[in-house]
Amino acid sequence: MTQSVALRPGTLDPPRFLQLAGHPLRWRLLRELVHSDRAVWELTQLLGEPQSLVSYHLRQLRAGELVTVHRSSADRRDSYYSVDLTRCAQLLEAVGGALHPGLWLVPGSHDESRSSDRARGRCRVLFLCTGNGARSQIAEALLERLSEGTVEGVSAGSDPKHLHPNAIRVMRKRGIDISAKRAKHLNEFASQRFDYVITLCDRVREVCPEFPARPDFVHWSIPDPGLAGSTNRASYPAFERTASELETRIRFWLHLINQPLPRRSAHG
Repeated sequence: MTQSVALRPGTLDPPRFLQLAGHPLRWRLLRELVHSDRAVWELTQLLGEPQSLVSYHLRQLRAGELVTVHRSSADRRDSYYSVDLTRCAQLLEAVGGALHPGLWLVPGSHDESRSSDRARGRCRVLFLCTGNGARSQIAEALLERLSEGTVEGVSAGSDPKHLHPNAIRVMRKRGIDISAKRAKHLNEFASQRFDYVITLCDRVREVCPEFPARPDFVHWSIPDPGLAGSTNRASYPAFERTASELETRIRFWLHLINQPLPRRSAHG
């Protein structure tokens, strides 16, 4: 006679992550947002779905803490959505264990792909923001560090300013000296070849020129930390948050080099 197996309370329903990400449209939304931060109207065009439907599923993803949103600094009528990859990683690690304790994912196991990253050769990435005094300089330095030199990062701005002292401080805290860097105009690189162009500022995204070799355009909507306080002391916490966010984004983004999403011919 076959014995029945009593399931523990709470194990009948799939984990929340599977319920959210398992919906076909929400999965497509997540895949688009992994590639680049997007506004609702962009997602509507890319997915070919009504705005009301896209907005509804974005609210579901926000409620599940898989997606975040903030107002555009270029056009306050727009909002940019982005995937919280750290949160997704935490939830994914728990999904396997919810089915069987032997299926827990091992945190950090994705780092094994680094060896194949090296085999791809050195690609070039251009980070852009408005002043090239903080966000893009931090991103350039972090990319070189996190890729262990296998990816070349450069940075520029649409309206170059001086290198912000707090950008130097937050990078020095991470053992990286960028004090000798200078702010550069994006026109210096207009004729150069890049594999990826990553805009970090909502404003510079609107004025980003075309580049040779049709690089993959990516947008990360990151507020200017220099606007967070009237003094260097007051704005420092915003620079620390910016550096931490860029560190997380770049660390995850490096894995897309091995298995990139389909390249796009248009910006972002």
